[in-house]
Amino acid sequence: MGDIKSAREIAMEKLEKIGEATEEERLQWKLEPKGKELGARYLKEDCNLVAVLSKYQDEERKYIVAGASEVLVRNVELPRNEAIRRTNKKAMDGLKLLKNDKASVENAHSRIRQIFSHYAEQGEQQRRQAYEQLRGQFEARVQQALQHQLGSNARMRVDVERQPQFQEEWRKLQLQLDAPYLEHLNEYRREILSIG
Repeated sequence: MGDIKSAREIAMEKLEKIGEATEEERLQWKLEPKGKELGARYLKEDCNLVAVLSKYQDEERKYIVAGASEVLVRNVELPRNEAIRRTNKKAMDGLKLLKNDKASVENAHSRIRQIFSHYAEQGEQQRRQAYEQLRGQFEARVQQALQHQLGSNARMRVDVERQPQFQEEWRKLQLQLDAPYLEHLNEYRREILSIG
């Protein structure tokens, strides 16, 4: 019978197989978090990305840009309100500053703006119609339940929009309506991250 190894021995064997981290990996582990901090600071405070990046050497800059880009891309969201619209614009402007291939970034941004435009126009109309339809269905169900419990003459006015069940159903419906937009947005986010 073979020897039974402890968890520590197994872990040590795995570490030996992995080997030492390369200098490049160490640099990445050190600098990408700094890039993420830079991206977050840019969104909050309006720092000068180009000036901050100029303090780093070329081999360091790519990790700073990768970290900052990740934060900026993650903050590009469907424009549900004016604050998100402002953040989107700032994040997209920051990405244009960070990336070398400006034409590819602008191309992806153009497609993102098309998604946002459709979301704001046709999507808003779809959401409004879906909301009215859901509210009508809920009102009918509540009236039917009241008539069943209190008799056929029962007519009470119930504000279904305040009911937790209605709000939960509306959240689920919003997620379904937003799903195609998010799918395309995520595709363009990945594309932007892959741009050099």
